[in-house]
Amino acid sequence: MASALFMDLLDTSALGAALPTLARQFHTSPLQLKFALTAYLMTMAVFVPASGWLADRYGARRVFVNAVKIYLLGSLCCGLSDSVSMLVASRVLQGVGGAMMTPVARLIVVATTPRARLVHAMNAFTMPAVVGPLLGPPLAGLLLEVASWRWIFFINLPVGILGIFTVLRVVPRLRHVHPGRFDLTGFLLAAFTIMTVVGLSETVGTGLLSTGEQLAIFACAAAGGVMFVLHALRSKAPMLDLRMLSKGTYRASMLGGSLMRVSISATPFLFPLLFQIGLGWSPVRSGFVMTGVMLGSILARFGGTFTIQRIGFRRALLATAVLTAIATMMPVAFRDSTPAIFIVATLVAGGFFRAAHFVAASALAFAEVLPAEVSKASTLSTVIQQISMGFGISLAGLTLYLSAGESQRLTVSDFTLSFVALGIVTLLSVPVYLALDRNAGANMRDHS
Repeated sequence: MASALFMDLLDTSALGAALPTLARQFHTSPLQLKFALTAYLMTMAVFVPASGWLADRYGARRVFVNAVKIYLLGSLCCGLSDSVSMLVASRVLQGVGGAMMTPVARLIVVATTPRARLVHAMNAFTMPAVVGPLLGPPLAGLLLEVASWRWIFFINLPVGILGIFTVLRVVPRLRHVHPGRFDLTGFLLAAFTIMTVVGLSETVGTGLLSTGEQLAIFACAAAGGVMFVLHALRSKAPMLDLRMLSKGTYRASMLGGSLMRVSISATPFLFPLLFQIGLGWSPVRSGFVMTGVMLGSILARFGGTFTIQRIGFRRALLATAVLTAIATMMPVAFRDSTPAIFIVATLVAGGFFRAAHFVAASALAFAEVLPAEVSKASTLSTVIQQISMGFGISLAGLTLYLSAGESQRLTVSDFTLSFVALGIVTLLSVPVYLALDRNAGANMRDHS
């Protein structure tokens, strides 16, 4: 199942590392190209709500395999793109496949794992996926030097085909209760709200739309959101079951995790620009230094689970949230004279604390979720995740735009506002975790 996460994260990290080169290829600004990242996340958020229903209706394994096929077709189209618009459209096609691929993979893992072992299972499930973003930046740098950016997407083809073959041989067929009728009204309302909210976040402060147009979009987003919430609370089988948020541990994981993801999603976008444009590094050097983030993530996989078992979810989440905020703001000190060892150590620390946090948050989300609710909880979790990641990239782009001005000529000092803003947003998760019960998630700790 981790082949899905591998491709997803490999593409995101590699594409982020290649943005400066793609901007020169397509004769545009790196800040304008960020829509290739947010278009994928927006499409994921729009179509993810249908993934849970499709998995219950047609079988999780069948839906997963077909989703991988769509993702591979989108990857092929991305590699063949000759313009920004074609690249964005191909990323949208990738997003359709990714929307069915990643959440269904998580659903299968959660549905087949006893609760007492779920922390270990989620740790193992995400461990191979760390290889994707670990390889992404240096792989992108090497491909840009010796081949072409197109191979960033073509490399998905053998990975996806191997994943399909293995899943068909290994993953069992899961039995599901018939989910009932498809909630078309809820799907359309959710899609409209998500698209308007993400679209608004992409244009605020950029001058692309007038104040009146932005206010009109905001009004439409608010109206769509209110209509969706009312529909979801009244419907017996809503597309997104907001009643899951009534569970304290699930709600804390979603809200706190979303604030954390705002910073983590901005990293693949900000660091390549900082290193390649701000510091003038080559794509290869930038890519290899960025592996520090993922090395930290790997280290967290070895110590994160043990720490949760020892000190509990609440204290683990609080500690990692504060330490992640500090690590997020540290790059404001990066300059031409900064020792490389300090830069790498900062990236390793940031990757370690973020990964340790998400091991705990991802498992805690299912502490009070009943087996029959796993599909609903997984679907809602993925939608919230994609929206928050889109916000992260939009916030990073907005702060860079405000710092650089209309010239969009980035210098090292222009990144200060971005990293400080992301660190502050990360700290906002602390009050969320303080409100948790001290014994939250105790049923998920393997006391043996």
